[in-house]
Amino acid sequence: MMALTRNFKETVVARVQSDPAFAQALFDEAINLFLNGESDTAKLVLRDLINATIGFESLSQEIYKPIKSLHRMLLSSGNPNMNYVSVIFAAVNRPLKIETRKWITHNLMND
Repeated sequence: MMALTRNFKETVVARVQSDPAFAQALFDEAINLFLNGESDTAKLVLRDLINATIGFESLSQEIYKPIKSLHRMLLSSGNPNMNYVSVIFAAVNRPLKIETRKWITHNLMND
């Protein structure tokens, strides 16, 4: 008999919604990946965060960008401009309520 398994993306969504520390760790990781030039991986993490928090439909409405464009932007081959990256991070952060000043102090100043 095979063990029951859950889809990886469903697991991430459930964990982000139930564990604020995990959500913050993913958010931190996405930012660190972007800052360290690993944008392909950062975009994948950001996609998971969007799916687990506001969803692509709400994000699309909030930033006035079609869903298909958002999905293309966040593919590993996508090339979002910094304006969209910052707006997407802000939109994802809203439900997470991560205090940016504390994040900067902790993550950038302590390196």
